[in-house]
Formats: sequence, structure tokens, C-alpha cells
Amino acid sequence: MSLVVVGLHHRTTPIEVLERMTIPPAGLTKALAQVRSGDDIAEAIIVSTCNRTEIYAVCETFHGALGQLHRFLADRSGLPIERFAPHLFTAYDDAVARHLFTVSSGLDSAVVGETEVLGQLRAAFEVAQAQQTSGPHLSSLFRHALEAGKRARTETAISRGTASVSQAAVELAGARLGTLVGRSVLVLGTGDIGVSMATSLQLAGVADVLVANRTRQKAATLARRIGATAVALHELPAALERVDVLLTATSSETAILGRDDLEAVMTARQGRPLLVVDTGLPRDVEPSAASVEGVTLLDLDAIRAFVELGLEGRRREIDHVREIVGEEVERYTAGAAARLVAPVLVSMREKFEDVRITELAHFDARLAALAPADRELVEQLTKRLVAKMLHTPTVRLKEAAGTTRGTRMADALRLLLDLDQPE
Repeated sequence: MSLVVVGLHHRTTPIEVLERMTIPPAGLTKALAQVRSGDDIAEAIIVSTCNRTEIYAVCETFHGALGQLHRFLADRSGLPIERFAPHLFTAYDDAVARHLFTVSSGLDSAVVGETEVLGQLRAAFEVAQAQQTSGPHLSSLFRHALEAGKRARTETAISRGTASVSQAAVELAGARLGTLVGRSVLVLGTGDIGVSMATSLQLAGVADVLVANRTRQKAATLARRIGATAVALHELPAALERVDVLLTATSSETAILGRDDLEAVMTARQGRPLLVVDTGLPRDVEPSAASVEGVTLLDLDAIRAFVELGLEGRRREIDHVREIVGEEVERYTAGAAARLVAPVLVSMREKFEDVRITELAHFDARLAALAPADRELVEQLTKRLVAKMLHTPTVRLKEAAGTTRGTRMADALRLLLDLDQPE
């Protein structure tokens, strides 16, 4: 078996391609079933956020699994493979752990050191567990990734300051307007990012916070918690006529607001400008709305550019976090190697011991005539013969443990000696 990750992320993929790959939380169950539908993939976990869509898989047949994953992404996005292939990245075996631990530590995020990614990884893992698409290999990998992410934030200052996309969106709005103190802001979406933005607005001294959501009850629940005003989705145009800023963070697969919607809003506003910060992926506001007079539309690319300006302090922590990632990759690899080798070695020794005992039993009547000391000598002789025969394959397998070659050797031993398969 081979461990692989295939996906696209914000650093190398245009937002118009990445948003078509995004899988909302409600769609993960179906997506996992599609990925696991063939015989080429034994385990799968899908991570889909505003920064990435990645599929982690344990492959029964490597090339067959890659082809299946490429077809899944093409079907998901509605794009031909050649359209997104230049942006696609693939990593194998140990490189998968290094990539995932880099993600969990916050080094591969748009906001370096962000804390939201740990919750996103945990949620993806839990969905895969519930759907039984995460087996022993990926479960071990993701548990270790979450530990590595926590360690990076505990032992370094990588998450100090602006530590999430939601905080960055609020800070960007404040920077564009000079201050948010005394302003009126509408938050569209009540997921994790929406809740975080609404909370950050309170700390920024916003005078009036409105919360809108497709499900009014969720908007009302959040509004009560932070002292805001709930807005039904059909009331959105009227609410937009009175606020200074719109912050969006929904999981909708299509735009909530189009150019025509904002043109009508701006006509009613009679020239008062409106700042829109869209953190959705897919985007909540049609990009063409940026051309509406009086509307300033900022998306994830703008947020990333804004965050980049304030990264200097955190850059000093990056090397330290990379050291932690390296240490955790080594620890994981050693553990994975032990988990691979140990069952094979135990099964091999048990197999040879069963053969030794069975063969001695065939000669039990003749051995009974021997003196006790001689019988013990025969016992020790046969044990030493078995130990010597197993010595070289044991050493070779331990040396190759944790590599693709080691996996092939372990599989070969199971096949040649008819050993029990691991649970």
C-alpha cells in the first residue's frame, strides 16, 4: 500500500479554480463515498477549506488510485483535467506526513499560524471516521498531525496577533475605513468563520452588528450571544442599505449576492459607499459586483495580501516551527515503521514456531526414549535453527521499515509465507 495526498491550495491555484473544487461540509459524506467507490483506494480523508481541497488516501494500486482521484476532481469541478493539472500537487509516503504537519502547524495557511485550520482538520477526520473511510493508517496520521499543530502553537509564538482569516477580514475592513469604531457591520454566515468575525467585531468597538443566515434560527442564536440583531435572508437587501460593511462567510456553493443585487442596494443608499469583504469559497458575492459604483469588493486574495504585510514578526518563528514539524515527522515515521514491521515479524515468528512444534510432535514417540537432558538439547537446537533462519529477513525488514521498499518486502513476506493479514 502507498500513502498519497492529491490536491490544490491557495499558493498555486487561482481562486476561480479553487472555488470550483471546494466541498462544503454537507457534501463531504457523498464525496468520500465517491472517492472510496473503487478498488484502488483503501482509506480516504478529504480536507476542503477556503485555502485548499486535498484528498489523503491509502492506495491499493498506486496509478489506479491517482487516476481515480484526478477523475473525482474533474467531476467535482466540472473542469477538464488539463485545466487544473498545472496547479495540482501530489506527495507520497513520508512527504504526505511532512505536508500535513506543515498544514496543521499553520505554515501553509494564508494567515501564517492561523488556529482555524486545526478545527478544520479535526472536522474532516471526524467525518471520515463516521463514514468509516479512515482506517488505521490515516487515523494514525491525522491524530499525529493534530498533536504536531498543537505543539507548534504551544512552543512558539506563531499564532500570536492575527491568527485566523476571520480576524484578518475584520482587521482589513478596519484598515480600509480607518476604524470600525462606531460603524455598522453585517455578517453573512454563522459557521465557524462567521461566529469568529462577529466576535472580533465586538472587540473592535463596532456600534451595530447584524447577523444574517439562510437559517434564521442560527442567526438569532448568534445574535443573542453577542448582542447583535438577527436578519432573515429575505431582509438582506434592506439591511445592506443601512450598514457600512458586509462581511461574508457562508458555505453556499453559489453566490448569495450578484451584481444586480448590489446595484439595487447602491441605488437605495444614494451614493453612500459600501465595503464588502468576502471570505467565502466559493465566493459569496459575484466578482462582477466590484464594478458597481460605490462598492469596494475584497476577496480572499485581498485578505492574503493584507496579512502578508504584517507577517514580519511571525517570520522569526517559522524556522522554529519547521524544526518542530521535522521532529514530529521523524517521530511519526518511526512509529509508522514499527506499526508496519511488528505485526509481520510477530506473525512470521509464530508461523515458524508452529512448524517447529508440529514437526517435533511427529517424532514425539521416538524422542520419548531420550533422556531429559537430550530432549532439552533437541528443543534448543530446533529453536536456534528457527532463530538463525529468521535473523536475516528480520534485520532486512527492520532496516527498510517506513519506506516503500519496506512495504513491498512486508507484503511479499505475507504472500510467500501465507501470514495473517494485519487488522
